[in-house]
Amino acid sequence: MQGQKTAQPKTMPPESPQHESSMPATPSMPMRTPQKTAVQHLHFGNMIGTRPKPGGLANGMPETPSMQGMDMSSMQGGSAPADARSADYSDGYRYAPMRGMDMPDNALLGMVLLDQLEYAHSTQGNAEFIDGQAWYGRNFDKLWVKAEGEVDGGRLGDLRTEALWDHAITTYWGTQLGVRRDFGRGPDRTWAAFGVQGLAPYWFDTEAALYVGEGGRTAVRLQFEYEELLTQRLILQPKVAVNLYGRNDPQRAIGAGISDTEFGLRLRYEIKRQVAPYTGIVYRQRYGHTAEFARARGEHADELQFVAGLHAWF
Repeated sequence: MQGQKTAQPKTMPPESPQHESSMPATPSMPMRTPQKTAVQHLHFGNMIGTRPKPGGLANGMPETPSMQGMDMSSMQGGSAPADARSADYSDGYRYAPMRGMDMPDNALLGMVLLDQLEYAHSTQGNAEFIDGQAWYGRNFDKLWVKAEGEVDGGRLGDLRTEALWDHAITTYWGTQLGVRRDFGRGPDRTWAAFGVQGLAPYWFDTEAALYVGEGGRTAVRLQFEYEELLTQRLILQPKVAVNLYGRNDPQRAIGAGISDTEFGLRLRYEIKRQVAPYTGIVYRQRYGHTAEFARARGEHADELQFVAGLHAWF
């Protein structure tokens, strides 16, 4: 129609290649140029009747009429009151032990474990056995003492003692170096001991040792124990021990090769964690020349025993 102007579409300002908008341009939301979107300094002086310091808020807070002319000297300097705290809130304490706040993670600790103190009955007679160990030291280095022996008919049948230096090499394992001394039947024997002791996968308590004695004698001992918690107080403990020797020792009735093995199964009840009576069965077997030496003394090569005893530690 003549005389009436046709509405022309508004033209959009060109987009800056350095500032692209993520939203499409619409007539109701025109895109802003970089000049319009630049951050402006906020002038609070016009709002509260004060004037900001040069440089805006980044250089300080604006002055207010209530702060002008205020005397700040009374708030600074002078002597601190007698009950004032120290500037670093330490109250005089420095880097030194505080009573009740110590964390001794490498203290001297010790333990005595009487694993087996038992009475055994079999068709060949009765006997008493002891198997225990003790240690004392710090986390990585300890003095370790072991003893295992048998009393048969009121006489000491065999006793193995060890004094070892134990050094931790991982979380659950330690190497052991020391001396072993055997007493009982025949002459006493002295050995240099090298071994490891620790907790194998699936919670098997493991001991493995190599012994070197006088006259070129050698021996190896392996022992494995496991504790199965049937309840919180009732525990089943299987045990396997193997002894091997490098040469015959007739004076102590020991033959070369696999000398003897022990298979035990003990069930104990923990009256409390430190004290637990138990009962069980133990099967011992001698092999090779060791079995021959036993038969020569009128003993059997194998023996099944019913045992009862006490397990304790402190």
